[in-house]
Amino acid sequence: MFITPAYAQGIAAPSSDFLVSMLPLVAIFVIFYFLLIRPQQRRAKQHQEMVTNIRRGDTIVTTGGLIGKVSKVIDEREIQVEIAENVRVRVVKSMVGEVRVKGEPAKDESPST
Repeated sequence: MFITPAYAQGIAAPSSDFLVSMLPLVAIFVIFYFLLIRPQQRRAKQHQEMVTNIRRGDTIVTTGGLIGKVSKVIDEREIQVEIAENVRVRVVKSMVGEVRVKGEPAKDESPST
């Protein structure tokens, strides 16, 4: 009875307000994508490439802080690292944090005829 027609008409059009209220959320998602998600994906791709290219003779640093020289690549997931003279440990490749010095490629042991 006491509600004016002008006040009731203002409540009836929420569709344009919905789009305006969603715009900041979309903008925040775009900012998060370019500042957080995309650089993290790039770093993960570089780490995966580094891990797959580990060869015998590389000097590596593990994520635990051990520094050693790769003495053998066991399989696609593990390597054998010499951390001191005649002290070898097996390390999961994904735990390699950095490759400091690239080693020489493995020599071909097949007889050349």
